[in-house]
Amino acid sequence: MSWGTELWDQFDNLEKHTQWGIDILEKYIKFVKERTEIELSYAKQLRNLSKKYQPKKNSKEEEEYKYTACKAFLSTLNEMNDYAGQHEVISENMTSQITVDLTRYVQELKQERKSNFHDGRKAQQHIETCWKQLESSKRRFERDCKEADRAQQYFEKMDADINVTKADVEKARQQAQIRQQMAEDSKADYSLILQRFNQEQWEYYHTHIPNIFQKIQEMEERRIVRIGESMKTYAEVDRQVIPIIGKCLDGIVKAAESIDQKNDSQLVVEAYKSGFEPPGDIEFEDYTQPMKRTVSDNSLSSSKEGKPELRFGGKSKGKLWPFIKKNKGVTPEDFSNFPPEQRRKKLQQKVDDLNREIQKETDQRDAITKMKDVYLKNPQMGDPASLDQKLTEVTQNIEKLRLEAQKFEAWLAEVEGRLPARSEQARRQSGLYDGQTHQTVTNCAQDRESSPDGSYTEEQSQESEHKALAPDFDDEFDDEEPLPAIGTCKALYTFEGQNEGTISVVEGETLSVIEEDKGDGWTRIRRNEDEEGYVPTSYVEVYLDKNAKGS
Repeated sequence: MSWGTELWDQFDNLEKHTQWGIDILEKYIKFVKERTEIELSYAKQLRNLSKKYQPKKNSKEEEEYKYTACKAFLSTLNEMNDYAGQHEVISENMTSQITVDLTRYVQELKQERKSNFHDGRKAQQHIETCWKQLESSKRRFERDCKEADRAQQYFEKMDADINVTKADVEKARQQAQIRQQMAEDSKADYSLILQRFNQEQWEYYHTHIPNIFQKIQEMEERRIVRIGESMKTYAEVDRQVIPIIGKCLDGIVKAAESIDQKNDSQLVVEAYKSGFEPPGDIEFEDYTQPMKRTVSDNSLSSSKEGKPELRFGGKSKGKLWPFIKKNKGVTPEDFSNFPPEQRRKKLQQKVDDLNREIQKETDQRDAITKMKDVYLKNPQMGDPASLDQKLTEVTQNIEKLRLEAQKFEAWLAEVEGRLPARSEQARRQSGLYDGQTHQTVTNCAQDRESSPDGSYTEEQSQESEHKALAPDFDDEFDDEEPLPAIGTCKALYTFEGQNEGTISVVEGETLSVIEEDKGDGWTRIRRNEDEEGYVPTSYVEVYLDKNAKGS
């Protein structure tokens, strides 16, 4: 089966068919290109979705991810991010292996097709030229034959006429001979051109056109094979990422299987346990004998020297805790307004923060000491005396921080002494503590008030309880409200906060001040709602609000 023999007379149709084949190839390229754009868009949307639900740094939401269910959700978000990456790989591979390759091949195919059909048209023009030459020689031969016949008839007429002179007859005879010779020459020329045309025509239909059409056929078959290979590549690109996508899905399943409801329940206990014990039974108080009124140890109120005294108590506090009106006052330095368990965690966190500050200052002191030693050994590098003031300041800061840490450690020891004994390792682990409080701190609550006639006045008792208890509790003892801004500051130099608790600033940047320097050389600032930390006071120029200073 050959186009050259079977389709020798279908030049125009073959030209249309090959152009249609190129259009089909370009249509497939466009299809793959749009698929890659869809993959990229899908990957982008997946990444944005994963980013949208990621916990914000240094926020309450980030603290929630200590629960196993939240950790599993975070793992799902990370796996979806990797899942999106595989769709980006699909887009990249389809672009490089199909779109770019086929686009280049289409250009080559168009050039080859143009060359082949150009040769075909050239052969057509040649055979048409030969045909025109044949037609011209044929018409000339026909014309010369007719002219020779007319000249012969004229001669015979002249020769038969007795009135015509002998000279005219001779002239007519010569003219007839000339015309006859021209006819013979035209016949010979026509015969030669005819033979040549037949040869050219045979070569055209049996050699030139078959060769050209064979090249066009091979070109078209290569195009068909190429589009088939591209379709295989299209499927293979998808198949290559299936194992990795499977791993992403397996990671999601594994994260889901890691969810531990018991562990999450324990974390809730650790987060919100107050350390109080439920109140005991309230003893009956006999008011039939006013002069011998007794006060129950488990009563919600008691009187001592006529003044109400508030202490942390297991029974009365446990009774009053759900009903008291909570106050959003200033938190005491020793967190005494928190329940014992929450207070212990707050103190432990404060101790850990102070220890980190001490370590940071110690590292800074060691660095200054090493620099001073270098200056002593190499005076040309700097003056050792210039570091003395800074070294003294750092040493004083360390001493202040140690005293502060000792103070909070003492409070922590006091609180831990009231709670059940636990191992030192468990006590210091991550600022979180296990177990429940079983020891009750002795408490003398305020006496119930009675009316002159000896009856119990509930409103007076509740009011006194509110007044006595309200200053000692915050609205939410586990979450502190963010500190208000007391002024602004401008960064004089760039500072890269690499240690925990610090924040990086750029020279010229304006930020909010939420805590001024307390003599330790550090100022606490805030950039956004979520970014805050400490910077050296010498690195910023502080502008405090007058109202803030007054308060």
